[in-house]
Amino acid sequence: MSEQLVKTASEDGIYTVTLARPEKRNAVSDRLLAALDAALAAAPEGTRVVILAGEGEHFCAGLDLAEHQHREPFGVMQHSRGWHRIFDRIQNGGIPVVAAMQGAVIGGGLELASATHVRVAEPSTIYQLPEGRHGIFVGGGASVRVAKIVGPGRMCEMMLTGRILDAEEGQRLGLSHYLVGPGEALAKARQLAARIAENAPMANWAMVSAISRIDNMASDDGLFVESLTAALTQTSPEVAERIGHFLTRKGKGPQT
Repeated sequence: MSEQLVKTASEDGIYTVTLARPEKRNAVSDRLLAALDAALAAAPEGTRVVILAGEGEHFCAGLDLAEHQHREPFGVMQHSRGWHRIFDRIQNGGIPVVAAMQGAVIGGGLELASATHVRVAEPSTIYQLPEGRHGIFVGGGASVRVAKIVGPGRMCEMMLTGRILDAEEGQRLGLSHYLVGPGEALAKARQLAARIAENAPMANWAMVSAISRIDNMASDDGLFVESLTAALTQTSPEVAERIGHFLTRKGKGPQT
């Protein structure tokens, strides 16, 4: 019987994907990465939100160095691009992804988390980019995604020194959006996922598909794409129904 490296569950339009190598701190092997890719591709029809979690005491401790193998430069390039492809599916797949984090969020684990749209952390969460001490460079997207969150200068310092950021530092820097109590990350992620799932699907798609791309554009191009995206979302029949419902309720009292 093959080892189940990723566990999945679906309920009420919320699809939970859990890394399941707790004995290895959910470190990313090639097999785990392939299982994650397959799980994301197999999201049930009607999925509105994905929750990404790690089984056990850690979210993900990054690349499994025990499986590190010598590759020629082109092989390293292809391996890195494989990580990029899978993490791009998370960031730009059109479905909001909420990360529930605890313990180690290190190296490739931080690259994985930074591809998600909403991140919840417990007090045990630590962040690190230890590539410098291993004599390697990031290859899963950190130089783009993590650098945009914390700034390129701070990311460079993290890699040079191998410093560890605790949960509160990560919260201040934007590595997490919510900091909750011990053992509460998954419950908070589910609460947020349920709220996100109430949004119009096209609006969710637009937010997770357009914003990061607009960030990569010149200002004039970004504003043009913003207008196009607004035109797509604001003219759907569902929006007219939602706004009409909101205005009807507004006349009856304060709304949240």
